[in-house]
Amino acid sequence: MITGAYAREMARYNHWQNNQLKSFLKALSDEELARDRGAFFGSIMGTANHLLWGDWIWISRFDKGPGPGGGIPESVSICTGMADWLPLRDTIDARIARWANTLGDDVLSGSFTWYSAAKENDVTKPYGQCVIHMFNHQTHHRGQLHQMLTEAGSQAPVSDLVFLPEDF
Repeated sequence: MITGAYAREMARYNHWQNNQLKSFLKALSDEELARDRGAFFGSIMGTANHLLWGDWIWISRFDKGPGPGGGIPESVSICTGMADWLPLRDTIDARIARWANTLGDDVLSGSFTWYSAAKENDVTKPYGQCVIHMFNHQTHHRGQLHQMLTEAGSQAPVSDLVFLPEDF
């Protein structure tokens, strides 16, 4: 389905996207970050928090490290503001990169089992599909953030994978 090289490329892309995103988020006031914009997770901050929470929960499943705690309803409030969000974002991105850098192709063709609080049960799916899901989830919610940033009168990051710098 996919290779370890794919996961490493997507981890680089994730880091590049979040690195760009941080500067646009820091430029907004706390009021702009918290304003309900009618998105699924409400505000820019709520969506940024959910994106971070989703990455954290998935990487904790993959690398067997600590997770964020709570469930999807609590995901919107894991950080109260940018002062908390920015360093945690860097920490989780570094974990994703470390994990991806050790990922071999063989494990990706196997199955993966985790406990899903949303399903209240163990779930088993193809490992490669779970990896794709993590990266797809990131792209989905960064797209929502892009839209909300634009609506807030901000610029938004370049998101085209083909423009990922080789040296990033």
